[in-house]
Amino acid sequence: MATSASRPGFLSRLMPSSGGALFFDLFEQHADRTREAASLLAAMLRGATTDPARQAERVKEVESQGDEITHTVIERLHQTFITPIDRGDIHELISRMDDVLDLIESSSERIWLYEIRKMEPDAVALADVLEKAVEEMGAAIRGLRDLKDRPRLLAHCTEVNRLENEGDALLRRAVAHLFKEGTDPIHVIKWKEIYDYLENAIDRCEDVANVIEGVALEYS
Repeated sequence: MATSASRPGFLSRLMPSSGGALFFDLFEQHADRTREAASLLAAMLRGATTDPARQAERVKEVESQGDEITHTVIERLHQTFITPIDRGDIHELISRMDDVLDLIESSSERIWLYEIRKMEPDAVALADVLEKAVEEMGAAIRGLRDLKDRPRLLAHCTEVNRLENEGDALLRRAVAHLFKEGTDPIHVIKWKEIYDYLENAIDRCEDVANVIEGVALEYS
């Protein structure tokens, strides 16, 4: 009778050298999907698409791919005995990354559902900040693989934090403009919700950066 140690795949589940790299692969794949979705959303808000419904559908397709990656990470987490970084950090990291992608998808969906055709400049500005935050987040995620250049990794995290502060300031300005200049209550309600989704997505980028920063410092 075969022992547990001789069963196929047993050692691959235990050894971080064989299974550990997969987590970093999946993190980077998820970050790529998020960057793609943020770019699609920004194009939508800049009026670079003539078919908002199709653009929202494309974002949804990318978000679904991200969900599949998230499920794979969680599944592998339960199957792997030794992980390259703390198990709690892996779960927290992919969960917060998934939050960013979910909020991007929610933003694009609202633009389509509310049949918005004229885009607010403040929303474009928030989308620009979100794109930059997603890019910096992805760079930090790529730096997790070997942690050889911690100063650069931490610099990306710091930049995400700066962009989150910029997003907060933009949200305050956007809401002030909305309530000061908006004469249609429905218009105000629609855009306030979209602004909140955009700013929350930037906030979640900061959450991801905070997890990465903690990992980098823990393994320094």
